[in-house]
Amino acid sequence: MKNRRALVVVPNTEMEGRVTSWLKDLGFEPMSVSGCESFTPPGGRQFALTVVDLDSESGDLLSGLHVEGGALGALVALASRAEQRAPADWAALGVDDVLHKPFTVEMFRSVVNHALTKPRPGWPRSTSDDAQVRLHQEVDLWRSTRMRDVCEIIKQAACVDVTLLISGETGTGKDLVARAVHDGSGRQTGPFVKVNCAAVPRELLESELFGHERGAFTGAHQLKIGKFESADQGTIFLDEIGDLHPALQGKLLHVLQDGSFSRVGGHSTLKVDVRVVAASNQDLERAVAVGRFREDLYYRLNVIQIVVPPLRERPEEIPILVKYFLERYSTLFRRPQLTLPPETLARLMQYHFPGNVRELENMVKRMIVLGDPLLRRTTLPGIVGSGDDKGLVRSSKAATASLKDIGRRAAQVAEREAILQALEKTHWNRVRAAKLLEISYRALLYKIKDSGLDRERRSLRRP
Repeated sequence: MKNRRALVVVPNTEMEGRVTSWLKDLGFEPMSVSGCESFTPPGGRQFALTVVDLDSESGDLLSGLHVEGGALGALVALASRAEQRAPADWAALGVDDVLHKPFTVEMFRSVVNHALTKPRPGWPRSTSDDAQVRLHQEVDLWRSTRMRDVCEIIKQAACVDVTLLISGETGTGKDLVARAVHDGSGRQTGPFVKVNCAAVPRELLESELFGHERGAFTGAHQLKIGKFESADQGTIFLDEIGDLHPALQGKLLHVLQDGSFSRVGGHSTLKVDVRVVAASNQDLERAVAVGRFREDLYYRLNVIQIVVPPLRERPEEIPILVKYFLERYSTLFRRPQLTLPPETLARLMQYHFPGNVRELENMVKRMIVLGDPLLRRTTLPGIVGSGDDKGLVRSSKAATASLKDIGRRAAQVAEREAILQALEKTHWNRVRAAKLLEISYRALLYKIKDSGLDRERRSLRRP
């Protein structure tokens, strides 16, 4: 085997040390990362072997690796005895072999050798293949005049290697625009690296973007490759750029000017060839006016701007999107294909969708999981009859409701939507969501329970 590179995603320091040492004894060149939900090998690097510790990670790590990375090679998962899945389920995740803890060096070597020699049709494959198929499917759904105009700008922008700023409300599909630009550019064979500037804690974001040297700070036990270095010869997508801390805005400006930077704690200067695509749901011009965002950085990013319209401004796409999501998630969740009655589609067409396409997607998931094509268990604020089967006609009580009651209900709806957006923005990290909403953690837990968001999330997680 010519390629002896191995990727190790084992955040536990002691176990990482053992795995790395054993891999070196087997003749591999291991590269360790501390753990992340979307890791891209530097420069589109191909690995012969990947070892992932599932017990040390939260979120769908394997899914993140497959969406964002290059070829991972043979994939070995380390898991506790309690993590019991059928072989078909492991195979669906791309896992070639599972090693249950505790294990010895002999067991580790045996599993690695078996994974490397195991027949895998079409494997290792480019892990971006599935993402590209879905990208082209969803872009093909942009049938409205507004979105066809966006497609035209994408085609023109992709041909020119300049920075790009994508603006639009949360859930409109800004990440799809960024990927479409990358796929249509001369960098399409290079890596596409996404960084959510709002999801990474401020004190860790510099290291996430630019990497750090070993010993740069407490806990920096090994050299870390940053996202800019990983995106060399490709595209880096900086989502929620408006949340970037002012101290990092200056460093980003320097990278945009000459493509060079230093790792945290490093003295040497690194140079990369990266196209920067940024996105924000904020009004960056207003942020510049009030001093929250650097004016020079704004103009550096805003060479070409693409504005993605909200779903309420392209309602003709709602039936097409509903059909696509019904087919996709019925298959994914292994549920019978739902057929929506005309009254349900009519109600969806009336709804203003503050969460845009993402909200519609989650709504379709909920219909499939709960078997609820009439939306009896879903409230659509502002739509007559939303939420229960009594509501296909307006009740006399609703018609005579006092302004005080109407105001209270409107406030509850607005508060629920604000909480949901904060939770989605922080990937359901309730501590950070509470800080974002400027309320106590206990108050947030009460409001989540009171609004039914916890039940809704649990229902969506059921297979």
